[in-house]
Amino acid sequence: LPAQKMNTLWLRQIPLLILLLMGSEQVESKLYMRCELARSLLQAHRFNRSFISIWICMVEHESSLDTRKITAQEDGSKSYGLFQINNRNYCRDGYPGGHCNKECEDFANDDITDDAACAKLIHQREGFNYWKGWYRYCRNWQTVPNVLVLCDL
Repeated sequence: LPAQKMNTLWLRQIPLLILLLMGSEQVESKLYMRCELARSLLQAHRFNRSFISIWICMVEHESSLDTRKITAQEDGSKSYGLFQINNRNYCRDGYPGGHCNKECEDFANDDITDDAACAKLIHQREGFNYWKGWYRYCRNWQTVPNVLVLCDL
């Protein structure tokens, strides 16, 4: 009889276990270190070495190097991921769209391939002026840490 009660107890737990497993789909995020991100942007994503210190400075001030960061803006829009790509022009919430033809949620995970490609497009179209973090903290070369030297790149 105790074995039968044990089996019944386990059978009652199976639906709960299934629900927990189904609900465990999480967005993977990564909190980068400065040099780690600089290496990734240079090597895997082919960013221009001349501007890497500015990119890192800007990302540090936009997202604190957090791939999962989502920021609600005063105008009601939202910005996503490392590069804080905004849903007003460059992506759409819930479906592909904008100039980068991506779902904004794709920018809030640990795969920064699409983020990097979109950030390059934004830079090509608007320069660093697109990012408020750049304007406030990184536009003066004298105040930007030299990542190439600091990270021995």
